Amino acid sequence: MRVASARKLAGVTLFAGAFQFAFFMILSEIYYPDYNVSTNYISDLGATCRATCQVFQPSSTIFNVSVSLLGVLLLATTYFLQRTFRRRLVSALLAMTGIGAVGVGIFPETAGALHPIFSLIAFLFGGLTAVSSYKLQKPPMSYFAVISGLITLAALLLYSQSIYLGLGNGGMERVVLYPVLLWAIAFGGYLMAPETGS
Repeated sequence: MRVASARKLAGVTLFAGAFQFAFFMILSEIYYPDYNVSTNYISDLGATCRATCQVFQPSSTIFNVSVSLLGVLLLATTYFLQRTFRRRLVSALLAMTGIGAVGVGIFPETAGALHPIFSLIAFLFGGLTAVSSYKLQKPPMSYFAVISGLITLAALLLYSQSIYLGLGNGGMERVVLYPVLLWAIAFGGYLMAPETGS
């Protein structure tokens, strides 16, 4: 496989994975009764477990399939990205992000302790992937990658300490997710574009 082809396929899989997840997450919010982005966790879309567990359809199926597909496409991106850049650290971090996303879909809140473990893996390694990818991009895209990753990591630290900055638990969780998700969409487009000279 030529490097140019591998680069473009990395862009296609990354863009498709992040874009479809962003779209279907919004769709699953619409189908979830009285969903509140401030007070509901993102993963409530797959299954909501507090004192009891509730599963709302079709929201649950849409979310769980979409986040699992995100993970699978991130793993595909890992392969093509490694073929293109030969950067083992970035590839390993992205692979862990993909594994985390697949785990979130396969093990929703009804799975107990497994769910938060995979959620943490996806968020943490997603932020680290964005930061570490700066060498794969030229400015200003490389700056955006670092800033996006650092916002995700900082928000994750605050979130883990139950510091929500007035946004609610669901709102703060979105501050963790959105920067790295938007970076993935942008980086996917960047990789699909023809390379230009320095």
